Amino acid sequence: MIILKEQVAAQTFKIIPRSTTADTLILEEEGSETSNSYGITLVTGANDYYSTITEALTLREGFFYTMTVKNGSDIIYKDRVYCTNQTITDYTINNNEYTQQTSDNKFIIIS
Repeated sequence: MIILKEQVAAQTFKIIPRSTTADTLILEEEGSETSNSYGITLVTGANDYYSTITEALTLREGFFYTMTVKNGSDIIYKDRVYCTNQTITDYTINNNEYTQQTSDNKFIIIS
């Protein structure tokens, strides 16, 4: 899964595609029929193992997307994208939602 931010500026992320060329990135919002298509160019990494995409994407915070990268009509990469504005180093899926249960650790053993 790729984690991206909701912002207007271009974001850079890495993928490991089946091919080193691509021309289209499609993001489909999960749970709706909304999808956006972007014209892209892959930049291949120094070791030819991964490719980098830099694009300004239209995303909404808290939503999951299905990402499809195509070269013509061939699908060369598929992944899931989550949009959040939280800092990735301290990201948790249940931010500010978890309440810890306290216990005095007393228990009864029945034999």
